[in-house]
Amino acid sequence: MAIVVILFITTCFLAYANGANDNFKGVATLFGSGTTSYRNAISWATITTFMGSVCSIFLAEQLLKNFSGKGLVPVEVTAEPEFLASVAAGAGITVLLTALRGLPISTTHSLVGGLVGAGFMAVGSQVNVYFLGKTFFIPLLISPLLAICLAALLYKGFRSIKNYFGINKEWCACIGETRKFVPVSDLVNGEISQEIVSQLHHHASHIDTETNCQLHYTSNVLGINLQKLLDSGHYISAGMVSFARGLNDTPKIVALMAAIPMFAVEYGMVAVALGMAIGGLLNARRIAETMGKKITPLSHGQGFAANLVTGFMVIVASRFGVPVSTTHCSVGSLFGIGLITQKADKRVVSNILLSWLLTLPVAALLSAVAYHLLTAY
Repeated sequence: MAIVVILFITTCFLAYANGANDNFKGVATLFGSGTTSYRNAISWATITTFMGSVCSIFLAEQLLKNFSGKGLVPVEVTAEPEFLASVAAGAGITVLLTALRGLPISTTHSLVGGLVGAGFMAVGSQVNVYFLGKTFFIPLLISPLLAICLAALLYKGFRSIKNYFGINKEWCACIGETRKFVPVSDLVNGEISQEIVSQLHHHASHIDTETNCQLHYTSNVLGINLQKLLDSGHYISAGMVSFARGLNDTPKIVALMAAIPMFAVEYGMVAVALGMAIGGLLNARRIAETMGKKITPLSHGQGFAANLVTGFMVIVASRFGVPVSTTHCSVGSLFGIGLITQKADKRVVSNILLSWLLTLPVAALLSAVAYHLLTAY
């Protein structure tokens, strides 16, 4: 009975860690582009992620099977609470530690590492390496590359459409209490000219220590202001990514509760959804800074394009039981846009890639240690 309780606690801990590292990824572009505040963004992420978690009860059965360990290790091992609790503990510690350091890693990747580490401790060479590569490694390797390409192409397409229709854009300078829209033609080397600053200074009581400049679209589409239309679409796309993440990640975590007798999957989904929500609300700030601000500067349109690619890829993957990572897709999308704009911070991306390389072996080692401890005593 004690090991069943440990399994439930470690699975909920993994859900908490997942929320801390992953919940903000869907709305990072809202925060990074200045569309909304951190608090509003994380609130929207929490709501839409929870909705995705609930819907996963009906739409993500294949992921439940993949992450129970069946096919990777003998069936009798996947029914052991010790094995599943070890996977949850190793993956959860890995994900939470990186969240506290602001490194967006993949819970999917951590779970794979946990399955491998605990699996080798349980059955040694009987771990099905072919199944591991076919089911997990190939999607995890391909998805970020595909996201980079799709985001770059989509953003270039949006930019071409904007130029073709002559959609106007202006910068909004906020100095003191005054806000003024500045046409792009009045910018000098991408910055507001001294003449404009002087005009604003003349009307403002004082000049803040930091000038906030944000690109806005001033054209109308069918009588609707394009900026408002874009912001609405941006919110919807961010919600779509968060919904897709809840849909994709919840079954992977709930699969670890398979060894708890008389425990309905529906209750497991709710417990995991609540754990993810709490983790995101309490520990997502550093991930928000990395995803929203550090990978690449974002405009409203760029954030919208990145979210469309991420949401599309994760929803399609969830529907067909392909274990892609929302993190890989999201970071890949942002980096793809950063390559087009030539503003991506390659040092930040290099650190993220290094953390991805270390995720699997670290999670595997921690899960192996956890399995040893749980079976030795």
